[in-house]
Amino acid sequence: MNIPKRAIVAILRERNLNARADFVERELPDDIDPIKHGGLLATLNLRVEDLVEHEPAQPPDRTA
Repeated sequence: MNIPKRAIVAILRERNLNARADFVERELPDDIDPIKHGGLLATLNLRVEDLVEHEPAQPPDRTA
């Protein structure tokens, strides 16, 4: 499961870590793989569980 970059940026900004949030916005893809980027998430003191809880649920797709 990938984590949306906007969730990481939002948490960092809530913590007043604006330079780190700016770095994430510039350097990381829109969808962040927690396994591939696990080291960076740990460096930023972010847990995947926190990120999943922070991201609002997407409404179901009713186009079918």
